[in-house]
Amino acid sequence: MPATAEREMGAGRAERPATVEVWDPFIRIFHWSLVVLFALAWVTEDLQWLHQPVGYAILGLVVLRVVWGFVGSRHARFADFVRSPSVTLAYARDLIAGRAPHFHSHNPLAAVMILSLLAMLIATAASGWMMTLDAYRSAEWLEDFHEGLASVTLALVGLHVLAVAIMTVVHGENLVLAMITGRKRM
Repeated sequence: MPATAEREMGAGRAERPATVEVWDPFIRIFHWSLVVLFALAWVTEDLQWLHQPVGYAILGLVVLRVVWGFVGSRHARFADFVRSPSVTLAYARDLIAGRAPHFHSHNPLAAVMILSLLAMLIATAASGWMMTLDAYRSAEWLEDFHEGLASVTLALVGLHVLAVAIMTVVHGENLVLAMITGRKRM
């Protein structure tokens, strides 16, 4: 078909920007499963028969994500998006100045959030597991510590959601949809 005919056939239709697959199915399933499980863990604090297995499921997901961060698809690997502190600070300065570059995968600040959330989830799950041991079963300080870790994790989740909303506006792309479809615009 001649190029002019192709242009005429497309006339009147808005061209969609090209997209690229960024997040593989494992990452997307991990992400949304973690959202559901963390919310469930939060609301079942007093229902230990449910809270504990949910906590173990969270820990299992996090362990799988850490492994996937080394052996998974290109954009799932930590090496693809974790940057040095100097690069991360430069990105933060550029973001504040309104000239932050667009990344196919996670930006350097998002990488800090991912690592922080993973670390907090591991610490929260580990402290919860410790509370099941005879040596710590009645240790009130450990229960307070566990609840404090969960609260810090919830605050990080709130900051993450806020950052997603901000970056959606800054770059004009629906990041929630991207985490559902796995695709971002180029």
